[in-house]
Amino acid sequence: MTEKVLEISGLRVDYEVRHDYLPALRDFALEISEGEIVAVVGESGSGKSTAMNAMIGLLPSNARSAGSIKLRGEELNGAGEKRMRQIRGRMVGYVPQDPMTSLNPTKRILPQVAEPLVLHKLSPRSEIRARVLDLLRAAGLKDVERVAASYPHELSGGMKQRVLIAAAFAGDPDVIIADEPTSALDVTVSQQIMDHFEGLVREHGKSLILITHDLALASNRADRTIVMRQGRIVESGTAAHVLEESTDPYTQLLASKTPQFAFDAVERMTAHTPDEREEPVLKVVSLFKNYRDRFDRSKQVEAVKDVGFEIHPGRTFALIGESGSGKTTTARLCLRLEEPTSGEIEFLGEDITHVRGRRLREVRKNVSVVYQSPFSSLDPMMSIQHIISEPLTVHGIGDRVSRARRATDLLDAVGLPESYLTRRVTELSGGQRQRIGIARALASSPKLVVCDEPVSALDVVVQDQVMNLLGELQREFGVAYLFISHDLALVSNFADDVAIINDGRIVEAGDARSIFANPQNPYTQRLLDAAVNL
Repeated sequence: MTEKVLEISGLRVDYEVRHDYLPALRDFALEISEGEIVAVVGESGSGKSTAMNAMIGLLPSNARSAGSIKLRGEELNGAGEKRMRQIRGRMVGYVPQDPMTSLNPTKRILPQVAEPLVLHKLSPRSEIRARVLDLLRAAGLKDVERVAASYPHELSGGMKQRVLIAAAFAGDPDVIIADEPTSALDVTVSQQIMDHFEGLVREHGKSLILITHDLALASNRADRTIVMRQGRIVESGTAAHVLEESTDPYTQLLASKTPQFAFDAVERMTAHTPDEREEPVLKVVSLFKNYRDRFDRSKQVEAVKDVGFEIHPGRTFALIGESGSGKTTTARLCLRLEEPTSGEIEFLGEDITHVRGRRLREVRKNVSVVYQSPFSSLDPMMSIQHIISEPLTVHGIGDRVSRARRATDLLDAVGLPESYLTRRVTELSGGQRQRIGIARALASSPKLVVCDEPVSALDVVVQDQVMNLLGELQREFGVAYLFISHDLALVSNFADDVAIINDGRIVEAGDARSIFANPQNPYTQRLLDAAVNL
């Protein structure tokens, strides 16, 4: 009989907010044995991450907890910080949800991954570098020498997530808590990472707690699944039972909203047939972007190679590729946040490749962005109302009353109550922060919205709401979307046109139906195979 590694019972967590205690978790229970994977599934704010933070002593100072948390028979609830530091990284590894806020921007990657090895004295100093490089390789990273010498801002979002996974494995822990470990990763790397997780669990007797909003991922990978809502467990059982035989209305809702591939000619959420005489909102011609190699200043690194496409009003153009393939760099070039090495960028018929100053600010009034990392792109010192209405203030749109009304309307549109207007982003969950980012991007009624993984942090129910909202806004106002995503099932339902980018170059492009139903390029076929089998 396998040994119980972790036993949680009767766990309760409250947060003190404005001299009142708000319940975040009620009667949470979980058991996990050696060689077992347990998935904790639920909407953003359901209490998934709160339960795990309580387990490893990382609750904020305004939280109080009660109940029992036993790790190999030792009670952790109420344990001192000295003991918890000994446990974190060594007995329990943690992969946090947001890589941007979890890595120190002033340190290179190597010492950050090596930190558990140094703190717990798990490796001689002479062997630490080699061990870190091995960990980075195991997490699916390439060119690990370069990654180890880089700062976090020099890596893509997916690469940063893989660095966190490498750090979690460094101490060879008994229990690994993975909080949305694949939400920032492309499908091929997600498959590699989940295979790696599963291999450790099955072959080496590790225990994995998989926190996710992806019920399909949980059903494919977990032995047991716990479904949470509003701080309580609403259902638990084998993964197959929860997905296929559930009687709970919320679990059934989660299953129904999980994106499925639309290979056939179905009606798209944003369907719009372009007029041949219609001028594209954005036109990119033969775009190149080179960077100087950090290790050899005489060499150039080609990040974007001969990229070209058009986006028409009322249509969604999806750019798909693995982490580091050039998706985000292409978007930054289109936004004029980066200077292209060569090529042309036309916006609303105007060549904006080299515009600057006041004219560039006028162009940006009609362009907005939904970023991949909501926390790093939102000011923690501002109220939610000011965050949403800031684009209106910057571009001189409306007055104070109309801006406040617009903020309220947008907050409702993204599924959050009006009471959130006075909150700060530090008081919100990851998914709630992303909804604020989407509301902010829509504030000025732009002609083009660049969506960089806009729903990767959202649970499937809210994801469905937001994608329907984006579709409704597109149909009503004719807004165009440059949609960057690694979620192929989502893109197959939402995009009108698709381009597959690999190593900075578009390898296949065309109508979404054609690309997904009959891919011609081997790279596209590999992406689809990985997505279906994840």
